[in-house]
Amino acid sequence: MPPTLTERPAPAATAPPDAAPRRRTRLLALPEVRWAAAATVLFLLALPLQLTGAPAWTWGVLYALAYLAGGWEPALAGLRALRERTLDVDLLMIVAALGAAAVGQVMDGALLIVIFATSGALEALATARTADSVRGLLDLAPATATRLRADGADGAEETVPTADLAVGDTVLVRPGERIGADGRVLNGASEVDQATITGEPLPVAKEPGDEVFAGTLNGTGALRVEVERDASDSVIARIVQMVEEASETKAPTQLFIEKVEQRYSVGMVVATLAVFAVPLAFGAALTDSLLRAMTFMIVASPCAVVLATMPPLLSAIANAGRHGVLVKSAVVMERLGQVDAVALDKTGTLTEGTPRVTDVRPLPGSGGGEAELLVLAAAAEHPSEHPLARAVVDAARARGLALPVAEDFTSTPGVGVTATVDGRKIAVGVPARLLSGAEDAHTAVAADLEDGGRTAVLVVADGAPVGVLGIADRLRPDATATVASLTALTGHAPTLVTGDNPRAAARLAAEVGITDVRAGLLPQDKVAAVRELEQAGRRLLVVGDGVNDAPALAAAHTGIAMGRAGSDLALETADAVIVRDELATVPAVVALSRRARRLVVQNLVIAGVFISVLVVWDLAGTLPLPLGVLGHEGSTVIVALNGLRLLRESAWTRAREESLR
Repeated sequence: MPPTLTERPAPAATAPPDAAPRRRTRLLALPEVRWAAAATVLFLLALPLQLTGAPAWTWGVLYALAYLAGGWEPALAGLRALRERTLDVDLLMIVAALGAAAVGQVMDGALLIVIFATSGALEALATARTADSVRGLLDLAPATATRLRADGADGAEETVPTADLAVGDTVLVRPGERIGADGRVLNGASEVDQATITGEPLPVAKEPGDEVFAGTLNGTGALRVEVERDASDSVIARIVQMVEEASETKAPTQLFIEKVEQRYSVGMVVATLAVFAVPLAFGAALTDSLLRAMTFMIVASPCAVVLATMPPLLSAIANAGRHGVLVKSAVVMERLGQVDAVALDKTGTLTEGTPRVTDVRPLPGSGGGEAELLVLAAAAEHPSEHPLARAVVDAARARGLALPVAEDFTSTPGVGVTATVDGRKIAVGVPARLLSGAEDAHTAVAADLEDGGRTAVLVVADGAPVGVLGIADRLRPDATATVASLTALTGHAPTLVTGDNPRAAARLAAEVGITDVRAGLLPQDKVAAVRELEQAGRRLLVVGDGVNDAPALAAAHTGIAMGRAGSDLALETADAVIVRDELATVPAVVALSRRARRLVVQNLVIAGVFISVLVVWDLAGTLPLPLGVLGHEGSTVIVALNGLRLLRESAWTRAREESLR
């Protein structure tokens, strides 16, 4: 069998600026191709010598070398497997070829070796191309970058390898250059062509504050970019790493096939012995019986069945990775196609995850104004990674407010944060949970904000409420279409599970077409909602981004995290990650998974039909050995190439179209 993606050495993290957009594996760089080519050449040299009546030693030596060149590697692998008490179908092919040679069918055995080796070479090449299609993204990153030195020299520059860039470095990207690292624009304006990363057909305007990706092409302006990720953690590198890790896993269907394969192979050996011995016992010629048995062993081998599963799933993983969806394993890719219900988080998932403070309302008697209220809240929230916390901090900075250092910071998912600010104990979070059961002026203010579709955030100082902030988040442009697509794919409208207040959640749900709204949920409540849906017989897909979503992502049948704004815990817990925050890719990857599952079924049918027809032909009639070899190896190649169809760009396009129906 061909090696997996992880068995091939990964390319360097960077490539020369003039490197091709996608590195292609050279044919002769693969050992399987070299040995198959050698076996083929030797066979083609021996065949005319045999047909023209040359001395047997001339063509016999060439045939022997052909056997050796095309068969030594699978024979060695098969013997190693046998030592582990595993019967490898590749070893059976070698035994069949040697059996044919033993009864004088040297040419037929050599032909089997050549076709078998060529089939393995094609599979290896297809597997390498799968890796190339993803690893080729690494070639987009330039080898060097212009770093601005932090030694005080005005405009001082140095050229450094992009692999040496560290978080916090500032790089200068001149017009027409490729960006060397993931980061954020500090200064300058330009248009960046990031089609290779995001798929956007037109260049995107970039200005201070905007995010840029390694490997994308700068336009006519100069940009100063602050590096935000190491080279090993860039979007490109994460895609490559996670796709390669996924290639190491095996889906349940593949595991089942491999388990059956062992028993099938043992049964096939027993049947082969019967096909040989029974006719021989009834007076058949030794040569004819052995040749029929060897042909049976070849055509009954389950090579095509074994290859039915992984090529489609790995191709789907690679294709999804190119479009910003990192599926962590073949198991996950298979399970994505099984989902029949979806639960969506609100903030950072259906919304952009970049909420903004719209209202700052100090409470009567608090003794402070808007600025003081915002300073207390922002200082306490500053260490937090929650999107609402960022909104509060950004609002304070936008007003030019200086923030004191917070001490004794703690965060309780689903409730809020506490910290000591200038000697005062400050708590910021959900009103009903910070002051449970308390009725005060803040209750009416919070209710008024929530009625307006904003999220109310209560600020408490030394146990007393001092003000309420109103925060609003913008709906993602593709949220409504995504909800409709998921409804069409699963047959059920998604469920909204959020820790936000019921009124704000209901308002957003109505905008996107969701009717099942479960709001005001703590992390354990989200898990309970997930279990309730799954106990009803649903295979649930949960999509979220925050720390409070992590338990639900882990409890669900499948979990997907929004990568750009997602917490580290959510990204680690989820089964798949959307690195570009394109919500519309969720139904697309589900549809792609379903296409992969359909191809697996197609492959199993193709393999089963070929094996059945060839076996019946051999047992009921006389199947020529070369024709049996051609049919067996041909079915293996067909199955492998059928699965690799999902590598094409059109496969993703069709999946998106299918998800929009």
